[in-house]
Amino acid sequence: MVSTGDAEAKGRRNALIGMRAPTSALLVTRLAAEHGLTEADCLRGTGLRGSDLRTPGTLVTGSQEIAIITNVLRALPDSPGLGLAAGLRYHATVHGMWGYALIASQSIRDAIEVGLRFLDLSYSFCDITAVENGTEIALVIEPAVTDPRVARFVAERDINVIATLLRDIAGPAQRLSAVRLPYPEPPPEAARRIDAALSFTPEYECAHYATVFDKRVVDDPLPQADPYTADLATQQCRELAAQRRALTGTAGRVRDLLFGRTRGPLSEAEVAAALHLSGRTLRRQLAAEGHSYRSLLDEVRRTLACELLTGTDLSTAAVADRLGYTEAASFTRAFQRWTGTTPLRWRRTQ
Repeated sequence: MVSTGDAEAKGRRNALIGMRAPTSALLVTRLAAEHGLTEADCLRGTGLRGSDLRTPGTLVTGSQEIAIITNVLRALPDSPGLGLAAGLRYHATVHGMWGYALIASQSIRDAIEVGLRFLDLSYSFCDITAVENGTEIALVIEPAVTDPRVARFVAERDINVIATLLRDIAGPAQRLSAVRLPYPEPPPEAARRIDAALSFTPEYECAHYATVFDKRVVDDPLPQADPYTADLATQQCRELAAQRRALTGTAGRVRDLLFGRTRGPLSEAEVAAALHLSGRTLRRQLAAEGHSYRSLLDEVRRTLACELLTGTDLSTAAVADRLGYTEAASFTRAFQRWTGTTPLRWRRTQ
């Protein structure tokens, strides 16, 4: 077993309700467009518009992305290998700081450990476990969704995300040694599409979805390895993972509501109403979990502020407005309280 070590890797990820950048959802809609679908087809019932996916700072829920995938699969019922085709679009730079941490890793083994430790920062909807056995290291992929067609899509997408990341960090000649699929070999035409998406023939009727690495190469130095950048990126991933980690209970539901606002926060009374609670009951339940509305609001604002400052070119004033501050100065004072520095200095350090 390849150990992921840190506490960040432990526990079931709550990917479906977690917030994420719209990049992955946008990539899915672009793939669907190549098959004749419109953005409206893809976004039906999600509450999203096409412009939302292209607006800096927008966040979507995992459930919204799953709804997009479901719409696409319903409209394209006879598209074997569609998830594999999607995975080819997820280069390292798509994943932000998580991708940069992989690029700077010293070896494929190190990249696997970092990638799994901070899997919450990826766009995966699967549990992925590294298993070392004999001459191989296999990444076993278990979808976290129940719909069989969506589960196949997200698992196959992860397979080619891994293959694409491998080429990005180790060079275009580097390939997986095997891919394992749990279903029987499909008819010839479908099998040819799968072969084409993978660039080789997978193994069928296996116990799990899995990607396999040859142990003879996993400890070789990577061409873009940089210890300083790797340490810095890992620290950034640790901070982002701590900020994003979904919690259960009332606090988690409040976080979801606050994250789901595209501009300005809900008030405490609005949150209580949305959860069908009285204000007093909301305060009591949050206190029992060690939180308050104000502490959660600060936490969400800090998380969003850091993501907007690093992931967009929005001005400080625009970030302040997005977070519901009436004045940029108020946001700057809050940011200094959270981080010890100003938004401008913090952005420069990133």
